[in-house]
Amino acid sequence: MNFEIIGPEAEALLGWHALADVLEAGHLLPVAGIGDTFLYRGADTLLTRSAWIDGMGIAVKSATIFPGNPARGRAAVNGGVMLYSDAEGLPEALIDFHLVTRWKTAGDSFLAARHLARPDARSVLIVGAGKVAASMIAAYRALFPAARIALWNRTVQAAQALAALHEGVEVAGDLAGAVARADVIATTTMASEPLIRGEWLKPGTHLDLIGAYRPDMREVDDEALRRARIFVDSRATTMAHIGELKDPLARGVISESDILADFHDIAAGLFRRRSAEEITIAKNGGGAHLDLMTARHILSVWRAARG
Repeated sequence: MNFEIIGPEAEALLGWHALADVLEAGHLLPVAGIGDTFLYRGADTLLTRSAWIDGMGIAVKSATIFPGNPARGRAAVNGGVMLYSDAEGLPEALIDFHLVTRWKTAGDSFLAARHLARPDARSVLIVGAGKVAASMIAAYRALFPAARIALWNRTVQAAQALAALHEGVEVAGDLAGAVARADVIATTTMASEPLIRGEWLKPGTHLDLIGAYRPDMREVDDEALRRARIFVDSRATTMAHIGELKDPLARGVISESDILADFHDIAAGLFRRRSAEEITIAKNGGGAHLDLMTARHILSVWRAARG
């Protein structure tokens, strides 16, 4: 078995619809076993996320997080994804951490929006102006090619800088007004207090919540959750771990029965929009099983391109 080392150069081979197809098919396989570990040295962290899906194989995604690196001219986050074969556990590939993460994260919300957003969406709002926001511009343009895309960020200059890199992307000055106009909204922030208020949402809006990943983080308020039909990529990696759901569940704002479906329910037809007027929310938890599916797809297209 050939061992591959795959870097950013594989990006040109990838497409959002193809990846979404792979993620959807991956959820027809047995539910993944997943595990996370953390090691610390002062402010530095080693995070290891692993997933094993019977029929697909094993992935171990390791990330080193060194906050002092930027002062030394180095990236703060580095790492890689190791893939192992399903049948024998043999190492198959080492894939660039940032490549897998970029496509996994945006592909996760692309798949959710493909099922939940109105197909006639014409106005997209992305809240945040970092790397995930840039990925969502590309993903949403593939899904809603006729839609206008606007960016909002606390720091206007950051939104302007990102918009300047993407033709036709506008900068929104007023968040409440931008939310009220949007058919599709992606939140890609590090907010610990909700930015999006449910009272701002118009009927028919779909929200992809991406940024919050810790118990102390939230991007939308309780009213948004009350008004929406709520979906997740995985119940196992969102409900008990991420403040967006853990906090309102603990306070009785919503109940577990309000989490209507995850990606494992797509085949049964449960992960879908029922009407043009309903508001839908999809929480992106980005578990290691999705890293495995994405890495496996990258390896497949890489090998196909190399003959």
